[in-house]
Amino acid sequence: MAATDHAVAWTQLFGALDRAGLALHLQIRRAIVVAIERRVLTPEARLPSSRQLASLLGVARNTVVAAYQRLIDEGFLVSHERSGIFLAPGTKAREESPPRPKPSLDWSGRLAIRPSQLPQITKPRDWLSYPYPFVFGQFDPSLFPANDWRESVRAASSVAEINGWAGDLIDEDDADLVEQLRLQVLPRRGVFAGADEVMITIGSQQALSLLTQLLVGHATPAGIEDPCYPDTRNMLGLATSDLVPLTIDRHGVVPDAVFAGRAIAFVTVGHHCPTTAVMPLERRRALLDAARRHDVLIVEDDYEADLAVEGEIPSLKSLDADGRVIYVGSFSKVLAPGLRVGYVVAPRAVIAELRVLRRLMLRHPPSNNQRATAMFIALGHYRAHLHRTAAALEERAACIGSLLPRLLPGFRWRRDPGATSFWIEGPRGLDARGLTERARARGVLIEPGDIFFADPQAGRACFRLGFTSIRTDRIEAGLTILAELVVPAGRTPAA
Repeated sequence: MAATDHAVAWTQLFGALDRAGLALHLQIRRAIVVAIERRVLTPEARLPSSRQLASLLGVARNTVVAAYQRLIDEGFLVSHERSGIFLAPGTKAREESPPRPKPSLDWSGRLAIRPSQLPQITKPRDWLSYPYPFVFGQFDPSLFPANDWRESVRAASSVAEINGWAGDLIDEDDADLVEQLRLQVLPRRGVFAGADEVMITIGSQQALSLLTQLLVGHATPAGIEDPCYPDTRNMLGLATSDLVPLTIDRHGVVPDAVFAGRAIAFVTVGHHCPTTAVMPLERRRALLDAARRHDVLIVEDDYEADLAVEGEIPSLKSLDADGRVIYVGSFSKVLAPGLRVGYVVAPRAVIAELRVLRRLMLRHPPSNNQRATAMFIALGHYRAHLHRTAAALEERAACIGSLLPRLLPGFRWRRDPGATSFWIEGPRGLDARGLTERARARGVLIEPGDIFFADPQAGRACFRLGFTSIRTDRIEAGLTILAELVVPAGRTPAA
């Protein structure tokens, strides 16, 4: 773009600033750098004065001054007294890459596995824009402790702290986070472990994947709950040819006979996924007895551990006297899924192998996130956040529980203490997937239940109703719309 002060051209260059997003001076700086990289700004281009650009963009002049000054300091721009602001001499845009030829290879015969063909949970990427998002496990901006998290990040960003975490940890973890897990997080679930029995992962998802790779071979007899978390079933299905469903009743996994012939089982006893069933203490003991008799390893996915209510039954790991239970947890449900901080607790021999396996994949999770999370816990923000979040979620759960009998008569539902979703079973003949599609068109998001079952038809009339991401004042309106869309068996849905 040649030197010009044309208002329309400069306004188009910067676009519409997001007043609720990134700081305005950062948005301005980013727009200028991108324009340089894309050769929209040429070396002879003269930028508007700070006063002119502030007027065009509707921002304070100091905002533009701050953006210009930082770009001058970094060598992108130069200021000539009485002449204006220009691109700095020698500023070069990136070279445009030549167009790449379209691939002609047939990749269908080159792929060792086809994960895209596996059934997967899907949610709209823009779920936050829907007015009634009854989606499970998603981030709620109103509950995120933004100020406390900022303080933790700032504390982890001092020179001394950076010197502590910025180096290559190779296959180690941030010692502060491991210590805080051992002191403040794991004891809530009755788990006490040494530092060499804990490893940090990129969320519980990576923990489950690593454990599957380490413990499940092509012919390893493995068991998975049915219904269950689909991603775990998919991981195991890719790893072994001998995967069987484990029977579930209202108390969770049925012990003893279902373990016969299995070498390993993956279970969710804290809140069964997706029914939310909390396994009673006696059943947990019976499950461990059965595992001992049949020599079965157990992977306990305690995905909602942080939101467990006070006095809840301790984890399966806490009752394990043989060291056969491997414990998996995460901060995704209590903080934010995007944080991607999870952990594994296992015997030191297992952790030692997991560290090497993780190193082959990515060395270690980002250590700055680890240190910030450690600060968040150490400064007391973790416990305070748990208290605030639990209170807000219980309010939402109570609201839903009071509305379901009136709005969805003839349906059955379950939500055990501390769970962040309701598992709902409709009358015989209900097509929950069709209901999901009709509800989405009206701004209501729910999750069809068939995806959780080995045989999708077994869950055809079921759906999951999460409430971590919907405000209490929107719940009744959303459920009212959902109730209007329920089609009795034998009737055709309204257009």
